[in-house]
Amino acid sequence: MDQTSKLSNRVINAIQKDISQGIYKPGQKIPTEPELMVQYAVGRSTIREAIKTLAMSGVLRVQQGSGTYVSETVQAESLDQRLRRADFEEINQVRRMLDYEIVKLAAQHHTRASLTEMKKYLDLRKKAILEQQYRECMEADIAFHTAIAKASGNHVLADLYRSFTAVIRDFFAKRDTESISHFAISHHLHEQLYEAVKSGNVKLSRQAMEDILDNNY
Repeated sequence: MDQTSKLSNRVINAIQKDISQGIYKPGQKIPTEPELMVQYAVGRSTIREAIKTLAMSGVLRVQQGSGTYVSETVQAESLDQRLRRADFEEINQVRRMLDYEIVKLAAQHHTRASLTEMKKYLDLRKKAILEQQYRECMEADIAFHTAIAKASGNHVLADLYRSFTAVIRDFFAKRDTESISHFAISHHLHEQLYEAVKSGNVKLSRQAMEDILDNNY
């Protein structure tokens, strides 16, 4: 991907974000090309490429001699779409809040079946580490945390957490290196988390989760 395309994608994401947040509403005219160039600190060709792409996808409508408008039929982004273009720092902040509440509820409401599911993925995580299987370890790690979310007993919270898994999976997949060491170093913390949830100790569960999150694991 060349530099112009990268910049164009950044502008596309920014305009879509402004639409989703209601800054530009359906049927509303967006700023002129010169204004957008200043706003996004890019050249005219980048703005034009972004507008062309958004117009082709039905998000914008270009009216010759009048300007560019948000399509009247533009639909609000789904949660998954919004999450996929969010900054990972924002995702991580929300994940922290969810995880703290999830482990608290999981410690209080887990069942024998939910503990079995957690242990299953924890064991698969360890097996993948020992066998140096990065992709399998990543999937087991996400499945382990999702199992904890399910164990919370709050179905809405669990569904919301699942929406974050695709973004988290992309984050792991885009790491500069597929080194298994990142997972290996943190495995004892995940075992501590499992044991804390199993014991029903909310304080220990939250502390174990905090240790995992503080170390970006």
